[in-house]
Amino acid sequence: MEEKASPPPQGCSKPHLEKLTLGITRILESSPGVTEVTIIEKPPAERHMISSWEQKNNCVMPEDVKNFYLMTNGFHMTWSVKLDEHIIPLGSMAINSISKLTQLTQSSMYSLPNAPTLADLEDDTHEASDDQPEKPHFDSRSVIFELDSCNGNGKVCLVYKSGKPALAEDTEIWFLDRALYWHFLTDTFTAYYRLLITHLGLPQWQYAFTSYGISPQAKPKGSEGRSKQGCF
Repeated sequence: MEEKASPPPQGCSKPHLEKLTLGITRILESSPGVTEVTIIEKPPAERHMISSWEQKNNCVMPEDVKNFYLMTNGFHMTWSVKLDEHIIPLGSMAINSISKLTQLTQSSMYSLPNAPTLADLEDDTHEASDDQPEKPHFDSRSVIFELDSCNGNGKVCLVYKSGKPALAEDTEIWFLDRALYWHFLTDTFTAYYRLLITHLGLPQWQYAFTSYGISPQAKPKGSEGRSKQGCF
């Protein structure tokens, strides 16, 4: 079945879309210069799809992730801005469908000539700090699934911290940047989803949660000096 983009939803007339987007559609549509606010509608996942994923991966899916997929099997919302006569794609909010909620492995990472293996990187990931949980491991100590490829700017991941068989209560959401360093985002999928909507899917917004921050090229004008908390 082909995924069809819904027409720009004036006031988001469909109640389930309004609930899914937390009302952000109307805010974007009323913002000067914003155009082509589009949601690709996806049907709800069936329960047997969730059960099959759990059996295949030997992981129990967290309840909030299950509830999300029972509402929509993935999520993709985009919006553009109009500058002079040009329309420029800007925001993109995405969550992989169940079929694309795949385990992160060496073959799924950035394949470059003479690139280090994930095992080689383990020595670089042991550092911990008082204000952050223990970082995920690329070996069997953690089980990692990709929620969003971030348009090539990194990967947002659902991380099971205790290996297989993996329990739902052992999950966290982490951001893996392009240099393959881990950055903690949230304890739960629900909290991450709210962050995603709050940041409007702006390019590289996940880097606000890294020590080096968003690149100057990706920062909106006038954002200097604004803290991460200022986005809420």
